[in-house]
Amino acid sequence: MWFTRSGAVSRATAALSGSVFVRYFSQKRAVNVRKINPKVPHQEAYSIARDLYDVIRTHGPLTVGNTWTHAQEAGVSGLQSKTHMKIMLKWMRGRKMLKLLCNHVGSNKKFLHSTLPEEPQKEPPVSSTTELNLQTVKRPVKLKGRKKSK
Repeated sequence: MWFTRSGAVSRATAALSGSVFVRYFSQKRAVNVRKINPKVPHQEAYSIARDLYDVIRTHGPLTVGNTWTHAQEAGVSGLQSKTHMKIMLKWMRGRKMLKLLCNHVGSNKKFLHSTLPEEPQKEPPVSSTTELNLQTVKRPVKLKGRKKSK
């Protein structure tokens, strides 16, 4: 009687772990976007990326279709087709130039490309004589356990 219960429990555990195992290994690995081939020489790829970056920065988060429209209006040279632009956008994401946002609209999703927030320029601190005079003097540290002798 004890063996039938534990056998049922172990079979259920094995079935559960087996389904988790199958679900985990049936997923496809994510594409390594750092190894995307831009299909043009690197110098040309960087100039296309700079132009696309400017288009996305000026017009805000854009879908792929809107990016293609704005890129044609801006006259981005070097793009051969919309598919080539998609490859370039993926290459730019791998280079940490862009980020991809998902916007839920009802039951549909919209994917938007946007630029990463730029770090503000840090200005060197202006040193003045008044700031140097405002420094406080350190007080002497009192040691615990010692009594003052009078």
